Formats: sequence, C-alpha cells, structure tokens
Amino acid sequence: MPSKYMIHTKPVPNRFQPVSKSGIIAWEEGCLKCAVCVKKRCVYNVYDRRGIDSHHMIESIDNLCMNCYSCVQNCPKELIHKSLNPEFNAMGDSHWSPPIIVRLWNQSQTGKIPVSGAGYPGPFSGPGFDSMWTDMSEIVRPTRDGIHGREYISTAVDLGKTPEHLIFNGSDTLEGEPPSIIDIPLPIILKMPSFGAISTNTIKGWAMGARRLGTLIALPMKKIDSVLEDRGDCLMPLVLPKGTSVGNIPKNAKIIEIPWTEGWQEVVEDIKGCFPNLFVSVRIPMAEGMEEKALSLARGGISIIHLEGSLMSRFMDNNARNLKDGIRSVHIKLVEENIRDGVTLLASGGLAMAEHVAKAIICGADTVFVDFPILIALECRMCRRCTKGLSCPVQIDTASPNWVASRVVNLIGAWHNQLIEVMGAMGIRDARRLRGEVGRAMFFDDMDRTAFESMGQVEEGCELE
Repeated sequence: MPSKYMIHTKPVPNRFQPVSKSGIIAWEEGCLKCAVCVKKRCVYNVYDRRGIDSHHMIESIDNLCMNCYSCVQNCPKELIHKSLNPEFNAMGDSHWSPPIIVRLWNQSQTGKIPVSGAGYPGPFSGPGFDSMWTDMSEIVRPTRDGIHGREYISTAVDLGKTPEHLIFNGSDTLEGEPPSIIDIPLPIILKMPSFGAISTNTIKGWAMGARRLGTLIALPMKKIDSVLEDRGDCLMPLVLPKGTSVGNIPKNAKIIEIPWTEGWQEVVEDIKGCFPNLFVSVRIPMAEGMEEKALSLARGGISIIHLEGSLMSRFMDNNARNLKDGIRSVHIKLVEENIRDGVTLLASGGLAMAEHVAKAIICGADTVFVDFPILIALECRMCRRCTKGLSCPVQIDTASPNWVASRVVNLIGAWHNQLIEVMGAMGIRDARRLRGEVGRAMFFDDMDRTAFESMGQVEEGCELE
C-alpha cells in the first residue's frame, strides 16, 4: 500500500483587505460623551486598531469586528449600527455567490476546512449539485473518522485505460506489458480559467502548486513558455487541431488535450506519430449529442474524455440542464455499452466547492478540473473588470509565483481533507470506488418523483381526495 498522501498547508496572508459582509456605522451626532464609551469597552479592541485602506477605501474595522454586537446593544443613544455591505452583495453572480467566494478566500488563507457552527441555515435543495445529498451512515465509525481516522483512505485515481484483467505466470510474474496509466494522488486537475488578470508569474505559480500537489495543470499551448518547459511532467497542454505544431509540446509531458472535431482521428494519429507514448484527452462540450460523441471516442480507442460544462455549471447549449445530469448521462451510456472501465471521464465547469468534487465523482466522473477556484484563491472577486480591459482591483497579475503556489496548495489541501471526510462518512476508502456510486447518494428529483408522481398533475386550486 502506498504511503498516506497528505497536503501540508500553512497560513498565507492576504495581500489586500477582503470585502467584508457587513460594516459598522457610528454616528457622532447626539453622542453623550460617556465617561466610558462602549467603543473603549470592546474586548477585541477593534476601535483602537481602526484604519483605512486607501487603495480600496475599506475601513479595517469592518474586517476586525467579530460581530458580538456589544457596542450596538450597549450604546445608550443607539448611535452604533451594523449594516450589510452593498459591495459584498455585488460580488460574483448567482453561481459564484459572495459566500462561496469568501469561503474560498478563507481556505486559501488558512488551508483549513471551513466550519460555520452548528446547524445548517441554508435551503433544503437547490439547482445542480445542491439537489443531491451524500450518504453519511458511517460517520459514527471512529476508525473512519476522516482525516483523523486510523483507516487508510486513498484519493488516488488513474488516467487512462485500465485492463479488464491481468494474467500472471507460474512464478507470479505479470505477463505482457504493465498497464499504461497516469496515477495522480487526488481526483483534481488544475485548469487555467478562461478570464482573469493572469500574468506569466501567475501561471508559473499555478504550475509550482500543481507540482507540489502531485497533479497536473491544463494550459493553452500558447501560454507555455521556456519558464515552464522544465515542468512538463505536471503540464497538460491544450492543443488546437489547426495552427499548432505538436513539436512544441514540452518535454516530459505525459498528456495533452485536443477539442472534439469531426476529424479527430487524423489529429490523434499525427500526435501519436510524433509521441507514441503520449496520452491524448479529447474535450467534448456538454451539449446535445455528447453521449454519442463520447461513445464514438471510446470505440475509437480514446481512453480519456473531458466533458466541459459552462462557467455556471450548466450545459453549453442549454442553461436549464445541469453539469451533474450531463455527467450521469454519459456515464450511464458507457456503462450500458459495457465499455465504461476502458474510459477515464474528466469533468469541468463551475465546480465551486469541495463537495462538488465528491458529487461529480458519484455522478460518474473519474476526475474533475478546478479552474476559477484557483483564481479566487488569489483574492479574485469575480468582478470581471479584466474582461472589459480594466485593471484588477487586487492586482493578481503582480503576485509572486511562491505566493500563488502556496494559496493554491492551501485551497486544494482544504478540499482534499473535506473529500476524505465525506468518503469516511460514506464508508468508502478509495476514490476509484466512489465513481458512479449513486446508491450512496440521494437525488431530490428522483425522490420528488417517487413521492408525488402517483398523485398525478396537481394544479393550484384543486383538491386532493
């Protein structure tokens, strides 16, 4: 058994003051000038440490406040108030919501699992991955207590075609060539986001983080320069079928990816002619007809298929369909054709939380890509100013490679620990075993259909007998 895989994290400070959820408003008009002001009695001394971030015009007290409300409740003239910060609510969008962004910031800073206290105040269900729940029946078993348990929980996965069987001779030696696969210690591959204030140092930092984690980072071929050539073992170049010379592929590269085209066979033959041992992944947009495309790729000898969803974790051509449904659809199609074990399914698109990794694997993916979380780890606010040619408010492009790498390692370290916690609670000790294990999950749509389908169509105003 391999040694236990661990990601060593350490606190990495923010470069800028984060946007706070709420702020303090203290009115001076009407103040009684009490001998002992409630501000002086603050147990956290936030008023004494008050300052202004002139770059972002953020008052430090908003981030220092611990929300005990002592000053708000004890001011005799009720001159101190807490109010929601409109800048906080304006961050991101409906998918990359402010709470998710802040959670990613905190994990990147501390490397720890976010703990928000007892109880769950959120909705019972929602779109996409929020409409499925994982089985936690083994959570009381002390030996499988996640990261603190005594049992070995492996998060390693294989990229490539696994053999249907192995044959050993009389001396217990494997006959034939050993299976050709890429083994990575966690089911996460980093991927360069489609937008952001990204510089050469940013990309170098991501590559350094990928190497520390033992995983890969997917980069467009044009972003790979001489600085990254010696890191070919952790790169996954994204090659275009036309206009890109395969001769530019970095040395020591193990895998490349090409987009789906009608003539993909010729592209793969050209690549294999130059690099016979190179793994080739084919990227399919998550859209109508992707099941047949995946099936044709699998039958054509492609062992790694990438299903690419949208930034909002939806289908590329239908915003009403979710990423999880696309993964399940392709997985089930390959299972029905009895070729699922010969294919590695990669999934990407809007994976924003650690739980999305486990849920994507349960739906049928082998490994997932993480793109925008590694940008948010660098304090990105998803303001999209960069897409309009405007400057980045947190100057991501000026960050040092070491700082970038450390923040990414912290984020993935926190996600890795959460994946182990989920697997331990489910009683599963190997990430490969988690793939397609829908029996260990509950889907709201399925339960809703089972419970209420027999009632027929219920319209407003009708009366059930």
